[in-house]
Amino acid sequence: MAIAAPGSATTDAPAARTAPEGRPDRRPSGVTTRQRVVRRLTPYLFLAAAVGLLLLLTYWPAVNLVWYSFTDWDGLDLTKNFVGFDNYVQVFTDPRIFQVFGVSLYYFAASFVQMGLALYFAVVLSFSTRFQNLFRGILFFPYLLNGVAIGFVFLYLFQPGGTLDTVLSWFGVTEPPQWLGNPDIANWSLAGTSVWRYMGMNFVLFLGAIQSLPNDTYEAAELDGANRWQQFWAIVFPGIRRVIGLSFILAISGSLSVFEVPFIMTGGANGTSTFVIQTIQTAFNFRQVGLASAMAVVLLIIVLLVTWIQRKLFPDEKVDLT
Repeated sequence: MAIAAPGSATTDAPAARTAPEGRPDRRPSGVTTRQRVVRRLTPYLFLAAAVGLLLLLTYWPAVNLVWYSFTDWDGLDLTKNFVGFDNYVQVFTDPRIFQVFGVSLYYFAASFVQMGLALYFAVVLSFSTRFQNLFRGILFFPYLLNGVAIGFVFLYLFQPGGTLDTVLSWFGVTEPPQWLGNPDIANWSLAGTSVWRYMGMNFVLFLGAIQSLPNDTYEAAELDGANRWQQFWAIVFPGIRRVIGLSFILAISGSLSVFEVPFIMTGGANGTSTFVIQTIQTAFNFRQVGLASAMAVVLLIIVLLVTWIQRKLFPDEKVDLT
């Protein structure tokens, strides 16, 4: 091996790699082009499965739903005759179809009670309270239960001679009303069931939003002599306004698309049929899948339109309490 003179490079040393135009190559040694391509594509490969399932199970059925709404398909025949807008004309001209939207008003009114109770408990349990974790779990627990199980539980609660009638008899009520048999009371009973079930979701949303507010504002308010009620209107309510707006949107869409509770408890009888129940009955009981698809598309458009109007009337406002 040749011995180099001091200050000179050996002849056997590898020459430094240089990029084009004389710039040094900063790429890590040992990384091939294939490995670099795999590194760049790895995030997209992880997303491909989720996006593929979303397209296959959500957007493709939605496209088929729109196509079925322009046909007279009965759900069984292989042929689908194109009928244009006839199904949509029937949806808007048949009074039996649109009158069920009146049932949604019961659930819409109950949603305000639900949000009011959820906001009250969230404010109370956001401050230092004895057994607050226990009460939080109790309030959120109904939302974890399956809707079918809740329907059967409240079905036994409201049936004649059931749990509710037994409790009322202890207080001298000998002739309680037909909670599910009377058309004037049935929808209120079902709406009350929905309040009990979904209050936990709003409670968690409100509680998380309240706890995200800075504690310095509460300390400053206490130094100024503000009580809890004044702190709520000056700090809590403005700080969670966006979450309240989100809950209002969910209340509108939820009241228009109620299904599980009335379907399990009454099957839509005694004037409790909702638009979703009527859509399913039209598709599977009367074999009018084309008409039912048009009803589903109309419901989607109504929900989007109401949401857009709500966003225009009550736009988001930036709230900075820091």
